[in-house]
Amino acid sequence: MLKLYIGNKNYSSWSMRPWVLLKQAGIAFEEVMVRFDSFEADSAFKSTLAGISPTGKVPLLVDGDLAIWDTLAIAEYVAEQFPDKQLWPADKAARARARSIGAEMHSGFTGLRGNCPMNIEANLADAGALIWRDKAGVRADVQRLVEMWSALLQQHGGPLLFSHFTVADAYFAPICTRIKTYGLPVPAHIAAYVERVCALPGVQAWITQAKAEKDFLDFEEPYRIAPHAP
Repeated sequence: MLKLYIGNKNYSSWSMRPWVLLKQAGIAFEEVMVRFDSFEADSAFKSTLAGISPTGKVPLLVDGDLAIWDTLAIAEYVAEQFPDKQLWPADKAARARARSIGAEMHSGFTGLRGNCPMNIEANLADAGALIWRDKAGVRADVQRLVEMWSALLQQHGGPLLFSHFTVADAYFAPICTRIKTYGLPVPAHIAAYVERVCALPGVQAWITQAKAEKDFLDFEEPYRIAPHAP
């Protein structure tokens, strides 16, 4: 059976992507949660991954003796191993577009990712309003998302980016949670897409478990100083 190493569900956006992909696609896997204590060389997190992950990071997919340690590589491997799940669009042009936006997410949207770290359990709308006012990079990233998602939803007819669930939706699921956490303003049709993604059984399972963790890590919480404080 596949084994997926992940970090805290409340904070680990990169872990969320392959976990949601596998869960929503109905692919069996064993989850190994490696708690974020710190990322120092002598941390329990690094010690647990030593000898398993060549980068010392999560997510990490293990299949027998094979370890795959990058989210895009994991997505490609899973799609190849389970072609019947149609995790990439069947059409060549749509598939290329889906891979392009996945790669853009992988390397881009640094304003949004840096200023609005994933925190599913929190309600940070007040912080989000200030971020929106003061951070042009966040506004630019959200505008790019609106343009991208609008075009894809219109072209493929929804309800998801390429009609049915694909790697692309799993890849943007953490962004959907950020939009909700920080109350970032988006048009109604984009907000509706966000809600549809968050309602997917695989995404909803991750969200439910993230909210149940109650594991406050101050180095992951730039906008809160105590657990569950506003």
